[in-house]
Amino acid sequence: MMDYLLTLLKGLPVTLSLSVAGIITACIFAIGLSLLLTSNRWYITKPIKAYIIAFTGTPLLVQLFLIYYGPAQFSFIKDNLPTLWSLLSSPWFCAYLALTLNSAAYTTQIFYGALKAVPNGQWQACAALGMNKIQTLKIVLPYALKRALSSYSNEVIFVVKGTALASTITLMDVMGYNQFLNGRYYDFSILILTGCIYLVINGLLSVIMRLIERRALRFERI
Repeated sequence: MMDYLLTLLKGLPVTLSLSVAGIITACIFAIGLSLLLTSNRWYITKPIKAYIIAFTGTPLLVQLFLIYYGPAQFSFIKDNLPTLWSLLSSPWFCAYLALTLNSAAYTTQIFYGALKAVPNGQWQACAALGMNKIQTLKIVLPYALKRALSSYSNEVIFVVKGTALASTITLMDVMGYNQFLNGRYYDFSILILTGCIYLVINGLLSVIMRLIERRALRFERI
């Protein structure tokens, strides 16, 4: 049992690096998209909404396969864009890109929904002070993001769970080593240990997110 656990833990750095990189990048991307969605220009909002529909309406596994296997169908990328080809031929980068784009789509919905839920009084107060839209968003956005933390914490956990699909494109993360061990020993306890590793990671993340949420919303308890 201990040998199984030590082998599975070899994939932990890949799982954690994918999770952290995907969460941070998706969060930054989603903040930008949610702000753009407040625009009144259709040529800005329509493409963003189309992107959200595409990535929330299709399975992450399909997106992962399209990103990893899709560019290989076009020889001109390999011949004319060697830098791009080196990135798209990297399993880690493709998994990271798929997780980021998928998570950013869901996170944009969360953040934009939080912006829309800000009481009208706050918008009106900023307008009464003569603030323009950018100045208003600087005031309103931090409040909205704090209110969105509860929903966003679930998305963070979904990203960690989503990394388990990276093994389908040859990445040796925790699930990749799980498949390696199962291919050799066919032992049910390997799956239990794998589940326990993800359970511990997500449990710690849940605690951290709850602490961040309590600290961020401390002003409401004063």
